[in-house]
Amino acid sequence: MSPLRFPIAWSMVLWAAAFSLASELPTPSKAPVPVDHFPDTLHAVVWRNWGLVPTERLATVLETTPENITQIATSMGLPASVNVPPEMATRGYITLVRRNWHLLPYEQLLPLLSLTEEEFAHRLREDDFLLIKLGNLKPDCPKVVYQTPSASAKARAAEIKSLVEANFGEVMQQPAEPRFSFIEELSQVDPSREPATPLPRDDQHPRFIYSYFAMFGDPLSDPSLDPFPDGLLARLQQRGVNGVWLHVVLRDLAPPSPAFPEFGAEHRERLANLAKLVERARKYNIDVYLYMNEPRAMPAEFFSKRESLRGVPDPGSPVPYFAMCTSTPEVRAWVSDSLAYVFERVPHLGGVFTISASENLTNCSSKFTQAQCPRCKDRTPSDILVEINTAIAEGVHRSAPDAKVIAWDWGWARHGDASGTVARLPKDIWLMSVSEWSLPIERGGVKATIGEYAISAVGPGPRATKHWQVAQEHGLRTLAKVQFNVTWEIAAVPYVPVMNLIAQHNANLAEAKLDGQMLSWSLGGYPSPNLELARLFAENPNQTIDQALDQLAVSTYGEAAAPDVRLAWQKFSDGYSEFPYAGMYTGPQHSGPANLLYLQPTGYAPGMVCYPYDALSRWSAPFPADVYASQFAKMAEGFASGLQHLEAAAKKATAAKQAFVADDLNVARAAQMHFATVSQQARFIAARDRWQAAKDPAEKEAAKAAALEALEQELQTAVRFYPVVAADSRIGYEASNHYFYVPQDVIEKVINCDDLKRKLAASN
Repeated sequence: MSPLRFPIAWSMVLWAAAFSLASELPTPSKAPVPVDHFPDTLHAVVWRNWGLVPTERLATVLETTPENITQIATSMGLPASVNVPPEMATRGYITLVRRNWHLLPYEQLLPLLSLTEEEFAHRLREDDFLLIKLGNLKPDCPKVVYQTPSASAKARAAEIKSLVEANFGEVMQQPAEPRFSFIEELSQVDPSREPATPLPRDDQHPRFIYSYFAMFGDPLSDPSLDPFPDGLLARLQQRGVNGVWLHVVLRDLAPPSPAFPEFGAEHRERLANLAKLVERARKYNIDVYLYMNEPRAMPAEFFSKRESLRGVPDPGSPVPYFAMCTSTPEVRAWVSDSLAYVFERVPHLGGVFTISASENLTNCSSKFTQAQCPRCKDRTPSDILVEINTAIAEGVHRSAPDAKVIAWDWGWARHGDASGTVARLPKDIWLMSVSEWSLPIERGGVKATIGEYAISAVGPGPRATKHWQVAQEHGLRTLAKVQFNVTWEIAAVPYVPVMNLIAQHNANLAEAKLDGQMLSWSLGGYPSPNLELARLFAENPNQTIDQALDQLAVSTYGEAAAPDVRLAWQKFSDGYSEFPYAGMYTGPQHSGPANLLYLQPTGYAPGMVCYPYDALSRWSAPFPADVYASQFAKMAEGFASGLQHLEAAAKKATAAKQAFVADDLNVARAAQMHFATVSQQARFIAARDRWQAAKDPAEKEAAKAAALEALEQELQTAVRFYPVVAADSRIGYEASNHYFYVPQDVIEKVINCDDLKRKLAASN
C-alpha cells in the first residue's frame, strides 16, 4: 500500500481484525453479495471469467469440460471464441481476484489464479495492501461445481442473451482492443512522433514520475516485466520528465552482510537489471530514483538472537513482525553500508526519496508506538526521523556525492508540527512536501480540508508552504509532491484533461521558487500532455498561464484547433473544481459505470479503491448525500459542455494529430461518464433507502419512481460507455489495482439494472 492511501489508525484496526492467528489467509466470514441478476452463481463465475481465464482452467476449477463452459457463456450472449490476454495472469491478477472474491472459496480461487496459499497470503499482505482493498475479509462462498442448467436457469440465460443483443448486438460485433494493448504501444519508440535527440539534461531541477504500468512489489526481479521500456522513456522525456522512480526493498537489493547473512538473495540479478535500466534511461537524459521506505520490519524469528535490535511490534501485521530499531548503530550502519554498496555498483543512479512515517513499520516512531521500545521511549519522533534520514544520506553520498537524497515529510505532521524536524535535516538532503495538503476548500456550501491527492484543489497549501520556507531558510533544496495526471479523485483514466487547474498549480509553484517536483505516486504515470505544463513553467517560470496553455494547445491539436481546445480545457477545469473532496478511497468514481447496484442494502463496508458496494454515507462524508450527488452532477455537466468544444477542435486538428485527438476524446468521454454515474448511483441508493423506510404510500411511490429513474439513467450510461472502454485498453486500468473493470463488466451492469428495474416495478 502506498503511504498516501489509508489512515494509519484505521489500517491497524482492520489488519488486526482481518486475520485468524492460525493462518495468514483471512478466515471466510459473512455471506457474499448476491448475484441475483444471473441464473445462479455458476453462470456468474463463467460470465466474469470469460475471456480472462483460459477456458480449460476455468473448466477444471468448475469440474467440467471446456465445452460445457462455452455453452453456458454463449447461452448468455457472450462470444463463442475469445483470446485471453497473457498479461492477465501477471499484470492483471488483481482483476481476477476482485471479480471472484464474492464467488469462489479459496479451494477454487487459488487454482484459478495458479497460486499457492503461501503465495496468495504474501500478495494479500505485500502487494499494495491488497487485503485492505478487498475489505479485510473473505466472503464465505460455497463451492461452485458445474451442473446441467435447470429449465429456469436456461430461461433466464436466454433473457440475458436477448438483453445483451438488444443493447450491444452491433457494437459487440466490432473488435475490442485487447486489454493491456497500451503496454505494447507505449513500449515501442515511434520515430515519427519522437525527436531524434532528447531534451537537454537538467540535473538541478528533477521532475520524476512512476511508470504507468510497473509491477509495484519487486520490479527488478523479472526483466520481462520491464517497468520503463524505451518507448515509455522516450515519451516521458518529450513531456518534460527527467526522472523515474522504482519501489525496491533494500534487503533484496544489497548483499548479505556479516550482521545479516540472510539478506541479499539474488541481489546481483536485481542490481544488474537496475544498472541496465539506469543506462537505458540515461540515453533519454532521465535519472532513476529509488523509493526508500527502510528498514522494513522483520518477523519475530529474525530477532531470536538479535534481541538488542528488536524494536516495537507492528500492530497491523497478521503474524508477529517487529521494527529493526534504528536507534541502534548496527541497524543504521547496515542501512548506510547497503546504500553505499548499491550506489557504488550502479554509479549513475539519480538518488533516492525516503518515506519514514508510513503504514510500513520502518522505525519505532513510524506508527506512533515508540514508547514500547526501551531504546526509543525517551526519544522524540524528530530524533528518530532525522537520524534515519541522515543514515540514508550518509550511505548514498559515500559512494555518490552528487546523488539526490530527498526526504518526503509524509506523516511527519502526525507527530505535531514538523517544522523542527525539517530544520534539523542535514544540508545535503532535499525536502519534499505534498503541495495541496491542508488546503481549505468549500464545495456545495460544505467546508472541508484537502488531505492529499487532489487536482481539483490547486496548491500549495499552508503545510507545504511552511515546510518549504523552513527548509529554504536552513539551506535545503525543496520539491513539491504533486499529481498532474490523475489522483484518487479518479484513477480509471490515464489523465484528466483539466489543463487550467494544472497550469495554475504550476504557476503557483513557480512563485514558491522550488527546485523540482515528484509528479506521481504509483498512479499518474501516463505520458500525457498534462506533464508538459510542468516543463513549460520550469523552462520559463515568468510566463503567464495563458501563454503556457496556448503553447500546449497548439502543440497537441494544432493552431486552427487551439481556441476550441482552450475552451474545452476551461469547461473541464470548471467542472472538476466542483469535486466534493470525499470518498477518495471508498466511492464509485474508480469503478464507475461498472459498479453494481442492489435492491437490498448489502451491509458491506467499502474496500479501499476496490468495492464501493452501496455505502453511500461512507462515499459522501463529510458532505450530505444530496450535496455529494449534486456536485458530481455538476462535474459531469462541465465535462459534457467541454466535450462539445473538444469535438469541434477534433474536426480542425491537423492530420498528424488525429491519432492523439481520438485518444484524448475517449479519455474525456470516459471521465464524463464516470462523474455522471457517481451522481446517479448516489441518487438510486438514497431513493432506495427512502422507499424501504417510507410508511406513507405517496412517499413510497415517489421514492420508487426516483429509484427507477436513476436505474434507467444508469442503464443508458452503461450502454453508452461500452464502446468507449471496448475501444481503449487504458480505460479502467491503474497500475496498483490492475483493471477496475473490463468491457463485459459494463454489459453486466446493464443486466443488473434491468433486473432491478423489473423487480422494483413489481414490488409494493
